[in-house]
Amino acid sequence: MAPLMVVVATVTKILDGGPIFFGHSRVGFEGRAFRCWKFRTMVVDAESRLAAVLASDPQARIEWAADQKLRRDPRVTPFGLFLRVSSIDELPQLFNVLVGEMSLVGPRPIVPSEIARYGRRFVEYCSVRPGITGLWQVSGRNNVGYRSRVAMDTIFAKTNSLRLYLWVLVATVPAVLRRQGSF
Repeated sequence: MAPLMVVVATVTKILDGGPIFFGHSRVGFEGRAFRCWKFRTMVVDAESRLAAVLASDPQARIEWAADQKLRRDPRVTPFGLFLRVSSIDELPQLFNVLVGEMSLVGPRPIVPSEIARYGRRFVEYCSVRPGITGLWQVSGRNNVGYRSRVAMDTIFAKTNSLRLYLWVLVATVPAVLRRQGSF
């Protein structure tokens, strides 16, 4: 993946000169915080643009409150959209895997504000390393409601078998190619 990562890093830098990577604080194994890396897919001033959109657009506020995502996010660059729908933006998480903060397969790493949404299921979430891919990603990603996502994360954590791990790895390839639920 290194040659592809070099190309993506170069194009990202050339297009707007901003940072190549985006590191975000996430909750991982045993509830420990770590910095989850991705290729930057948004404009440099993304936070101020989000505040402006949420202040001026009631529909966007509702969508953001439900999933912490916007389907038509004005902060995402055209190249960033390509990286997202192809899942190439996730490749830097291989570094998180190498240092032991993540696994290839597991629940998606959550931000601290999402802990409350897991409720009593947060214990199960913390019992495994978060993954680059998981049941949620191969089951429709953003087309799946948050409650279902929590249920899938719980199932994975409780099952935690090599057979499920391998099945998710194999199922990731067609899920990425279909691009279902990616935005």
